[in-house]
Amino acid sequence: MPKGFSVIFLFFSLFLSALEKERQDYGTIRKTYENLLKNDERAMPFVNKYIRKAKKEKDFEHLTQGYRDAVFFIKNEEKKLIYSDSMIYAALKSRDNDLIGLAYLGKGIIYYFNYKKFDDALNEYLKAYEHLKNTDDEYLKYKVIYHMGVVKSYLGYFSESKDHFEECLKFFSNKSGKKLHPNEVFNNKRGYFNTLHQLIICHRNLKNYAVADSLLDVGLREIVGKEEFRLEKSYFLKCKGISEYNHQNYKGAIDILNKAIPEILKVNDFATLSLIYSYLGRSYYKVDRDKERALNYFKKVDTIFNKQNFILPETRSNYEILINFYRKQKNTEKELLYTKQLLSVDSLLGKEFNFLTSRIHKEYDTKSLLDKRDVLERKNFFTWLLVIFFICLSAIFLTLYIFKYKKNKQMIIKYHALQKKLEKRHIESKEEPTFSEEKQSIISQEIYNDLVSKFKKFEEKEEFTTIGLTLNLLAAQFNTNTTYLSTFINETKGVNFKNYLNGLRIDYITNLLNTDRKYLNFTFDALAEKCGIATRQNFSDLFYEINGIRPKDFIKKKKEEQKNNDVK
Repeated sequence: MPKGFSVIFLFFSLFLSALEKERQDYGTIRKTYENLLKNDERAMPFVNKYIRKAKKEKDFEHLTQGYRDAVFFIKNEEKKLIYSDSMIYAALKSRDNDLIGLAYLGKGIIYYFNYKKFDDALNEYLKAYEHLKNTDDEYLKYKVIYHMGVVKSYLGYFSESKDHFEECLKFFSNKSGKKLHPNEVFNNKRGYFNTLHQLIICHRNLKNYAVADSLLDVGLREIVGKEEFRLEKSYFLKCKGISEYNHQNYKGAIDILNKAIPEILKVNDFATLSLIYSYLGRSYYKVDRDKERALNYFKKVDTIFNKQNFILPETRSNYEILINFYRKQKNTEKELLYTKQLLSVDSLLGKEFNFLTSRIHKEYDTKSLLDKRDVLERKNFFTWLLVIFFICLSAIFLTLYIFKYKKNKQMIIKYHALQKKLEKRHIESKEEPTFSEEKQSIISQEIYNDLVSKFKKFEEKEEFTTIGLTLNLLAAQFNTNTTYLSTFINETKGVNFKNYLNGLRIDYITNLLNTDRKYLNFTFDALAEKCGIATRQNFSDLFYEINGIRPKDFIKKKKEEQKNNDVK
């Protein structure tokens, strides 16, 4: 027994050891790669192990983290986007608003930094903010606000983005001085420097140069000696170089801008690089005689534009300098090349920076040849536009004419049909209703005969023209009840009381219009009142319903007919 027990115990220990290895905790796995740099794919085998473990355990919180790590360490930009979608899926499964917001934020950063798709990035940031606006994690919320401000700044909404950054700067400033975990201190300090950098950009573009320079001095002073923020310092140096250029210190600008390049190259921030190259080109253009070095920097910006399909509005003037330079050199080939590039740049800016583009002053006049081409194309376009307009106008008039012709033809047919109906009414004698036992329900012979006599007088005296006449009023007038009255009308007239009364009134007024020309000049209100109908609209509708033609059309045709007869 002891020996058997030992074997079982050994087997059980080995099983637990294997199980423990399989159940290696998430923190242990992450320690194998968390100190590697961004885009270092050596982390991916361990990241995939982390993801597999989270999938197996259906731990969506850790699965979200795993996909987030994959986005950070994978180098391929398309795969970053794929992993970000998986991160969003896992976060949504977790039903944790903080994780969902973080996932949308991550995808937005990829759109912004890797693709420069600003509208797409802003959409993701807005989704993130919806999930994080009530979060207890204030750092996460302000991180989203910061990135929304960055995109708005790139799109040219500098006043709006400035408000975002001022709000973030206040938060990061307050947090930086508090006792926090070293990682939190680092994140808040980096948030502070990045926000300060973005505020400088906003004020510079809003032409608040004094404010921008003041904030820049603060940033450069506070970042001294902080080696962990070398990249952030490079962004401040970039701003300082631009400021020196604006103060016409071109040699100083060249020196400072060159110092900013190395760290920015490491992270492949091609947007900032294109801006630095642009100001280096402008500075060299001011100090060099041969201009060749300046032109090379402008061409570097053009290379970024061709490769990334991206350009900042601030670098647009490079192309104007290139075009003017080659025009003076009488190098038509290169002048045309950069003219075409400028047209492509404006086309892209029109799409990506629609708000800002409208404010860019375009000083350069396009090459005369292209101008003539555009004029001819525009002239041809407007010619065709004019032709199309007249074709459409003719089609409209023709349609209206056909419609009017058909309508008039239908009106004539209806008018003659009504005339025949009126003639038939005049010729036919009205037979008095006779009592029938087959139809009898509740009315006796005596009551029936009495009602026949009263209805005859009612119609002869045209009492139906009384406005507001109801079944109850008529029953009281005939000294009977509504049941007898309603039954009599249904059995002898074949309609209910309302339709019987409307028929009498319309027949009456139609006959007057047809036989007495003075009524043709009455207003509809007067005609309605004459036959006992309360409103002109009701009169018009009933006339059309019973006669099949509108009263205005009947009157019009009747007047035409009488005019023709008068001429004869």
